[in-house]
Amino acid sequence: MDAPVPLVKFLLESVVNLYTTVPRDHPSARILGDERMGSGVVIDDAGLILTVNYVVMGAQTVQVSFLKGRRTKAEVVALDFETGLGLVRVKRTGLRPAKLTETDRLERGTPVISVGATAAQERRVGTGVVTYIGEFEAYWEYLLERGIVSSAAQPGYGGGGLFDMKGRLLGILYLSLSEVARSSLVIPVESFQSHAQELVRYGRVVSRPPRAWLGVFAHALEEGVIVAGVVPGGPGEVAGIREGDLIVSFDAEEVSSRRDLYMRLWRHEPGERLQIEVMREKKLRRFEVTGGDRAEFFKQK
Repeated sequence: MDAPVPLVKFLLESVVNLYTTVPRDHPSARILGDERMGSGVVIDDAGLILTVNYVVMGAQTVQVSFLKGRRTKAEVVALDFETGLGLVRVKRTGLRPAKLTETDRLERGTPVISVGATAAQERRVGTGVVTYIGEFEAYWEYLLERGIVSSAAQPGYGGGGLFDMKGRLLGILYLSLSEVARSSLVIPVESFQSHAQELVRYGRVVSRPPRAWLGVFAHALEEGVIVAGVVPGGPGEVAGIREGDLIVSFDAEEVSSRRDLYMRLWRHEPGERLQIEVMREKKLRRFEVTGGDRAEFFKQK
C-alpha cells in the first residue's frame, strides 16, 4: 500500500529528530545509554513536541532537528511513565503541528502511515494497517489499557507518529515489535489529550493515584513470573531480589500471571511496604520491599 506523495510530504514537516545527552550517573544511563536518538511530533504552534519518555528521560540536553533548518534546544516538559509518553518544548515559530484525532472509532484493518526520523534531516515512512487495539502489557512494569498495534513498521527510533490517510495523528510510535512480527506498538493520542493540562503544568499526571514500583523486568512463564533483570539501585534490587527469582506470592497471595502481579502492585503507593516471596535455588525466600516512585527515581538531575 502506497501513501499519496503530497500527504507524505505534508506529514514530514511535523516530525522531528531528537538527540539527547544524559549524565553518566543518571539511573537510566546504565540501561539506555547516555546518548539517545529518537523522533517527536509537533502538536501545537507554540513548540510542544510529543515523544516517548525513554528518549528524553534524565536529559541533560535535548536537541531538536526539523526537516528544514538548524538544530534547536528543547526543554523537557513532562514524562509519563504509566503511558510511556514524553513532552518537550522548543522556542520556535512557524511550526507545522500535526492534527490530533480521537481513536475511539478506529478499527482493525484501517490503513495507516508511520513517520519517523532516522537522522537530523532524514525521515522514513512506513505503511500498513491497524492489526490490534486493546490491552498491551510488557516486562518493565508496563500495561497500556488501550494500545494500537500496526503492521506499519516503526521507522528509526521511538517517538514518531502514526497517521491515518487524512493526515491526522493517531498516536506515538512506542516500540518496534519486529521480533514478533513486522509491526509496531503505538500509544493513542488520547493518552496525552486526557491529561494534557496536568502534563504541561506539573510535568506528570497528578490526578492519577501514584503507583508503587519494584524496578524489575518480569517475564511470564507457565510456572509463574520470573525476574529477568532488575533496575540497578531500584527497590527490588535494594531489597535483595535477583535475576532468576521466580515470584510466587505478593502480600501472601499467589501470583498467577504478570498482569496479576502488576494489578496487585499498583493497588499500593510509593513508600508502602510490600511482602514478596520468590523461589530461588529450590528454596522459598521472603523479601520486604519498599515500593518506589519511578518518576522520582528517574527524575532529571
